[in-house]
Amino acid sequence: MLDYDEEAERYDTARGGEPRAAAAAGAVLGLLPEGTRHLLDAGCGTGIVTRRLAAARPAARVTGVDLAPAMTRRAAARLPGAVVRADIRRLPFADGLFDAVTSVWLLHLAPSDTDARAVVAECVRVLRPGGVYVTTVDKAAAHNVGSDIDAVLASRPPSPARDADGLVTGYAVALGLVPAAKARFRGRGQGRSPRRTIDDLRRGWFVTLPPGDPLADGFAARLAALPDQDRPRPDPVFSLRAFRKPAAG
Repeated sequence: MLDYDEEAERYDTARGGEPRAAAAAGAVLGLLPEGTRHLLDAGCGTGIVTRRLAAARPAARVTGVDLAPAMTRRAAARLPGAVVRADIRRLPFADGLFDAVTSVWLLHLAPSDTDARAVVAECVRVLRPGGVYVTTVDKAAAHNVGSDIDAVLASRPPSPARDADGLVTGYAVALGLVPAAKARFRGRGQGRSPRRTIDDLRRGWFVTLPPGDPLADGFAARLAALPDQDRPRPDPVFSLRAFRKPAAG
C-alpha cells in the first residue's frame, strides 16, 4: 500500500497532472445540480480536482477533506481556509449540511468492505435531502486497457475491489439513496509504459505484489522484456456514479 504522505510530492505529476484533473472535474460537474451551494469533496487529496470544482462554481462554498497530512497541506495551499484534515469514516460535519458530496478515486483505497461502506454512510449522512452524491467506481478495472502490460499482469494475485459498482450501488441504496446518473472520463496522461509500471511495482503500487517479494521481481522481469519500454499504452477510462438523496416528506 502506498504511503500517501510520502506520495504527496509526486502525486499530481505521476497521475496526469492538470489535464487529468480537468477531465475528472468536468465529468463530476456534469452530474452536480445547478443549484449546488455547498459542496464537500471527500478524499480531496492534493486538491487538484477540488480547486477546479470551486473555480467552476464560484457562487458555491467548496470544502475539501482528507486524512493524509501532506496531502491536506497541498490542498490547503490551493484552497486556503477550505480544507479540513479528518477521517472520512467520521466526518466532523453536521447531518444534512451539503448540497452535494463527491469522492473521486477514494473508495478503492478502503482497507475493507466495512470501511468502504462507512465512507459512503458518512457521505450520505452529511448530504441534505434532495442532494447528490457522486463517486468513482471500478477504478482498478479502468486501468486494464487490454495492453501487453495488462497481459503480463493478468496472473498477479487479485486484490479486492472495494469500489466495485455493484457494491457501491448496494451501499448507497441500502442507505436510502436513489441511482441518478452515470458518466465516464479519460484519465489523461495515465497510460502506462512498461518502465513506468516497473517503477510503480517497486514502490508498492500493486498491493498484492509488495516490493522485494520474489513474485514482484518476476513480474518486473517480464515487464522489462516488453518492447517500447517508454511508450505509454492507452489511457484508462474512469466511471462515475451519481446517487440522489430523496427530498424529505
